[in-house]
Amino acid sequence: MDPTSASPQRLNAAQRSAHIREVVLAKGVELRERYPVLKHQDAIGASILAFALAGMLGSAALYITGHLAWWACLLLNAFFASLTHELEHDLIHSMYFRKQKVPHNLMMGLVWLARPSTINPWIRRHLHLNHHKVSGTETDMEERAITNGEPWGFARLLMIGDNIMSAFIRMLRAKTRAHKFSIIKRTLKVYAPLALMHWGAWYAFLGFHAANGLAHLMGAPIEWSATTLSVMQVVDIAAVVIIGPNVLRTFCLHFISSNMHYYGDVEPGNVMQQTQVLNAWWLWPLQAFCFNFGSSHGIHHFVVKEPFYIRQMTVPVGHKVMREMGVRFNDLGTFGRANRFVRKDITESQQVRAAQV
Repeated sequence: MDPTSASPQRLNAAQRSAHIREVVLAKGVELRERYPVLKHQDAIGASILAFALAGMLGSAALYITGHLAWWACLLLNAFFASLTHELEHDLIHSMYFRKQKVPHNLMMGLVWLARPSTINPWIRRHLHLNHHKVSGTETDMEERAITNGEPWGFARLLMIGDNIMSAFIRMLRAKTRAHKFSIIKRTLKVYAPLALMHWGAWYAFLGFHAANGLAHLMGAPIEWSATTLSVMQVVDIAAVVIIGPNVLRTFCLHFISSNMHYYGDVEPGNVMQQTQVLNAWWLWPLQAFCFNFGSSHGIHHFVVKEPFYIRQMTVPVGHKVMREMGVRFNDLGTFGRANRFVRKDITESQQVRAAQV
């Protein structure tokens, strides 16, 4: 296909998707030729992981020794953890050490330790690859789990930032005892052991300080045991260096991801309808802790096998061709449509023209 002659009015959805893929892949090839270091993909992935882990450990050490404010440590570690999420995503697609099981699985384990709020990454691999096959449908369990397709309200707000709360609400909504038991069993399986420890410690942190605050307001301080105070001192530190950063990172990622993916009325296999580009200026505080996910992830649906740092470098070219081909940008109406793709007041041809503006 001649890139200069490609026009969305003359192409069907599959051809438009192919054109986007062609242009983005060509840019990736150009970047690797211009910067040969980019060809060392395994080394780059391992180096980014080392950098992220060193950053998390370093900021934690500075906080514990009194050289860094708690809020600065929390924000820094949320950012570093977002790097490890991108690495896990690339690992799920076998982009690093594809034929070397030991370093590949070592990286998988380390990115899980950096983000103990998440499900087992080896289990997530199956869910995520299925996501690409059935994106936007009821069987897309990965996106459904993070509230894609849920009507906006207090329940969705709770579910976005808390994986266990999301499972709990879904369990309450289940109509049969068998379905409820199935959700509980699946949740325990996919979140054991790290996420169960992470969220358990988070609830202990919230409960302990909420109880102290309430007792203070009532003028009746609680006399905790020495053991409880000792344990909570450790939990308080963990809340700053690992738990809090991942709660923040989780909320930001799930808010962006669940709203940039469409759900419920997409054509099966039509990549043009699976995502939008969500990069409105007011979303930047959230993008900062999910590594610009709303801006770059849509490219991944067209070009699956590019690592995240290449994808970030191809954003200008990717956005240009995606806009030309009719991919939506900042379709904020999705918040009111529970992420449905259809806009009943506008035709598909109008949508293409609007995306190009």
